[in-house]
Amino acid sequence: VNLVDSGGGSVQAGGSLRLSCVASEHTYSSICMGWFRQAPGKDRKEVANIDAHGRANYDESVKGRFTVSRDTAKNTLYLQMNSLKPEDTAIYTCAAQDCAWPPGEYDAWGQGTQVTVSS
Repeated sequence: VNLVDSGGGSVQAGGSLRLSCVASEHTYSSICMGWFRQAPGKDRKEVANIDAHGRANYDESVKGRFTVSRDTAKNTLYLQMNSLKPEDTAIYTCAAQDCAWPPGEYDAWGQGTQVTVSS
């Protein structure tokens, strides 16, 4: 599967952005997807994921501010980010895996999109 993510940009603290990730056709039994971010000098971290039934999980750092969703008809994953903080600044990347695999075993990655939040 090929993933193309987009929607990053520069905003002031308190602002919002919506990231998108379009997936090409895949051969998974069902597709589970996630959003990761990596800030300068830090490890990549999963911030949200969603399964084939639309059930979502969030890292504590974004819970209540970010919402992950998917449009299966458009093969698109979204990350709505509200109340952005400077510490949300990072490169955000979407990922995909077969839902039949253990969680976190992503094997497809987007190219990443930069999110910069200024104070």
